[in-house]
Formats: sequence, structure tokens, C-alpha cells
Amino acid sequence: MSFNQLKLKNQLCHRLYMASNSIVRAYREPLNGLNITYTQYIVMMALWEQDKITIAELLEKTAIDGGAMTQILKKMADKRLLEIIKDEKDKRKRLVQLTKQGQALKLEAVNIPNEIGYKFESIDSEQAVKLRQLLDLVVSDLRV
Repeated sequence: MSFNQLKLKNQLCHRLYMASNSIVRAYREPLNGLNITYTQYIVMMALWEQDKITIAELLEKTAIDGGAMTQILKKMADKRLLEIIKDEKDKRKRLVQLTKQGQALKLEAVNIPNEIGYKFESIDSEQAVKLRQLLDLVVSDLRV
């Protein structure tokens, strides 16, 4: 038996793992200038799209693990990028709201997607759309 199914070069999962690590590394330098991590950037993008949302909604939008989200939000609150407030309608719920500093960071981050996009020298815009669609299928199929 050759065990080809166990070779790393034949694994889609390993390619996705390497791609994910490469993406995070590519974002490191531009995000260092904003003093945020990649996961904090994901949270910021979600809040720039829709501010003052529940933690549950933020978890849904970002697909970040709940335990990790707690730590991320604490660090971001310490940086004064956001605050966690009680929902006026339901005191049991907590809302995540950007501070003025967090809102202002959007202007500093506006060029980051293009800066990262330029690094994809071998992928044209049509392929990028197809890749996004394929990755959406992977996530959909594997969502628990």
C-alpha cells in the first residue's frame, strides 16, 4: 500500500492551512502600523460595516471562536478602539460599539485591502472571485 492519501502534497487541508498562515503574515506589517492584530482587524471590519451590534452577532459575522473573542474584545477595549455596553432594550445583552478612535482607524486602514491585493501577482480578478466562491463552498460544507 502506497498511502498516497496521507502525503502532505495531496492534502487540500494543508494547502488551506499554508494559505491561511501566509495571509496572516502578509497582513502583519500593515496592521502593525495600526497597532492591531489580524483577528482584531477582522473585528474592526465587521464593526465598520455595522456598529453597535451584539457579541453574538459579531461572532456570527466573524466566525471567531467565542472564547477567543472575549480576549480579543478585552484587548481592543484596552486600546480604546471599542467599548462593550449594555443593550438598553435587554440589559442581559452586551453590545460592541466603536469608540471615536476605532471609527477613525477606518481611514488609516482604507488602503490595506488593495495593498494586500497587489501581493497576489499570479491571480487575476476573475480567479479571485472564483477562489472566494470556492472557499465559501468549503466553509459552507464544513460548517458545524
